[in-house]
Amino acid sequence: MTASGMIALAMTVGMAALAVAESEIVKIDVYPESAELLTSRDQQNFVVRATRADDVTIDVTSEAKWSVGDEKIVKLQGTTLLPAADGETKLTIEYSGFKSEVPVKVEQAGAERAVSFKQDVMPVFMRSGCNTGSCHGAARGKDGFRLSLFGFDPNGDYDRVTRELAARRINLAVPEASLLMEKAIGSVPHTGGKLFDQDSEYYSTLLRWLETGAQRDASEPPLCEKIEIYPPKAVLEGEGAKQQFIVKGFYADGTTRDITDLAVFLTSNDNSVPVGKDGMAVAANRGEAFVMARFDTHTVGSQVIVLPKDLNYEKPAIEGNYIDKLVGAKLHKLRITPSGLCTDEEYLRRVTIDITGQLPSEEEYAEFMADQSADKRVKLVDRLLERKEFAEIWAMKWAQLLMIKSENNRVSYKSAFLYNSWLQEKIANGVPLDEMVREMLGATGGTFSNPPTNFYEIERDTLKTAENVAQVFMGIRTQCAQCHNHPFDRWTMDDYYSFAAFFAQVGRKNAEDERERIIYDRRGGDVRHLVDNRVMAPKFLGGEQPDLKGRDRREVLADWLTSPENPFFATNTANRIWDHFFGVGVIDPVDDIRVSNPASNPELLEALSAKLIEYKYDFKKLVRDICASHAYQRSTLPNELNKTDTKNFAYSQVRRIPAEQLLDCISQSTETKDKFKGLPLGARAVQIADGKTSTYFLTTFGRAERATVCACEAKTSPTLSQALHMLNGDATQGKISQGKLVSTWLKEDKLTPDQVMEQIYVRCLSRKPTEEEKTRLLAVIDQDENKQQALEDIFWAVLNSREFLFNH
Repeated sequence: MTASGMIALAMTVGMAALAVAESEIVKIDVYPESAELLTSRDQQNFVVRATRADDVTIDVTSEAKWSVGDEKIVKLQGTTLLPAADGETKLTIEYSGFKSEVPVKVEQAGAERAVSFKQDVMPVFMRSGCNTGSCHGAARGKDGFRLSLFGFDPNGDYDRVTRELAARRINLAVPEASLLMEKAIGSVPHTGGKLFDQDSEYYSTLLRWLETGAQRDASEPPLCEKIEIYPPKAVLEGEGAKQQFIVKGFYADGTTRDITDLAVFLTSNDNSVPVGKDGMAVAANRGEAFVMARFDTHTVGSQVIVLPKDLNYEKPAIEGNYIDKLVGAKLHKLRITPSGLCTDEEYLRRVTIDITGQLPSEEEYAEFMADQSADKRVKLVDRLLERKEFAEIWAMKWAQLLMIKSENNRVSYKSAFLYNSWLQEKIANGVPLDEMVREMLGATGGTFSNPPTNFYEIERDTLKTAENVAQVFMGIRTQCAQCHNHPFDRWTMDDYYSFAAFFAQVGRKNAEDERERIIYDRRGGDVRHLVDNRVMAPKFLGGEQPDLKGRDRREVLADWLTSPENPFFATNTANRIWDHFFGVGVIDPVDDIRVSNPASNPELLEALSAKLIEYKYDFKKLVRDICASHAYQRSTLPNELNKTDTKNFAYSQVRRIPAEQLLDCISQSTETKDKFKGLPLGARAVQIADGKTSTYFLTTFGRAERATVCACEAKTSPTLSQALHMLNGDATQGKISQGKLVSTWLKEDKLTPDQVMEQIYVRCLSRKPTEEEKTRLLAVIDQDENKQQALEDIFWAVLNSREFLFNH
């Protein structure tokens, strides 16, 4: 054999050995990690997951060897554990040389568990889809029968089932003849079709409830406090790979229950991971999804990644800071190779626009390109962060979220201006975000003398104020829970009205100046529940009921909101900052944080949140980390392995420059000045305080109207109107003529057409023209007797180019 042949053979053997090593099982996990069986009707299912060296997971539940320590205490029926007698023992699972033991405890094995309407019957309605919005959960019900949407009103549902049309809906004399039973199994016509079989556990539960008199629960049963889905994550390889999911409920009395057969299973991506009603997920196309389980008011999710078989992939070396390690780890799970880093010219323009909303000047371009130091990009970020434009951009972003604008007979222009100035001053002086938010939410006094009090003038409705606080500062949309429990998250109507109660005592009165209002704590006022008119005590969203004695409710809320005990404030803030620099949040949309809209990289978001807390909410430091990361510095050019990825930061997204910054960039590049209401000539668009102040350009390019707190108000999607305005409006040709830069360069500075063209490119695109561009454009200039006009046409063409309008 030739030397080259021997080398090829050695490489083949080496690759085969590597493939074997990667496919080797390195561990097994058994879920759940313990079992507690209570009464004769209890049971517990298990899943066994094997993990290979390459992180691919395999459901080996059916292939594993199962045994129980004491068969007198528990019986093993397939992979389901059933109680036999009181006591404790162990369940042992073995697979591929690995062994795992699960402690098992059985109590009241000889007792029969009574059927509970709330714990047993209501979950059957949920699992069967009876109380969804498309069925009996609709506002007017369906076919004469109404249930509360997703079971938010179990007491009312009990009355509707047992009291309405009692002779037909339930039949206690002959339970099997109840309309409730006959429609469910399809023995009589039912618009919703057949829901389950007569021999199912669901039919048995309803029948036992009817046979025992369809009783209301004698006492309030223990609440289900949380649920867990197993396994918590999975990486499936090849189409058709399967993973069974199970769900366990944890109740207020300390008991647990296998609720797999009562939970509703959903998937965030049917194209990659469809999931059946029984919790069986099957791999389809390459991608990722969150398999979710809903029970009662709880929804939990498990991340599932689907990889193609025999993928030609080599793990790249991960360089950079903590951000890059976490982004790289996720890309490795997906077997995606990131793009390379962008050029110095691209980075200079990208980071200058993102941090200051302006283009780099010719001097800044020359200085940066001449710098040969290894840390030139980090030094550039440090310089940019110290500029006042950084504070102006973030003041504008907060002003959008806080809906700062003048309103007739409510918020004067002076109030809006002072409020915006207060924001800008706080950010410019480096006041931590948590301190700024506490000052805003607890503000009292005049809307002139203490500008953050305008927060309570811009929105006066108590319920809307609570919704806005949740959405702006925690990224949570609670609006759904005003009328029913949230369909895709854990928030209930009780949560909604208890949170709103923090703002029930905000008082308002006139000041001496008719344009000013006084905000104060009335020390009185309540919020009542929509369903039963209960007075709701203030309670933190997802937290506890605080002691409010002698304190302003808003101050108590603000302290909790910005504390480490609240998991949402830091997460929401870090996510919004990330979104500004990448064009997409780790959770997207940024103000819709819920289980059913999970983070694309939970570990990354957790790290960003932890860093923000570590930096004591000095978000400049987090911005520095982000802009110094390789993830931010990547090229916008995708490769074959990452071209379909849009949310894992494998390459940089091309983003249209937002309206205000775009107008400022045009004015900067043409050296022209704009005039806005209340501001001097030459002020920047990002400095506009009043949301009511706008121009045709700003409106056309998607400036936020500040009518809601939704981040979606500021739009950057390209439209035909924008293109026509750039081509025909005064934003380009008019400003070019007004600025007179080309004539100045030619006549006063005595520059050649070649040099003028280079000036235009550096000024607008932060790069010099390529040799091809030079050749083609100089040919055009040579053919035109009016050199100034030809160069102004080139200036116009550059301003209209996609390269100018977008940040790349």
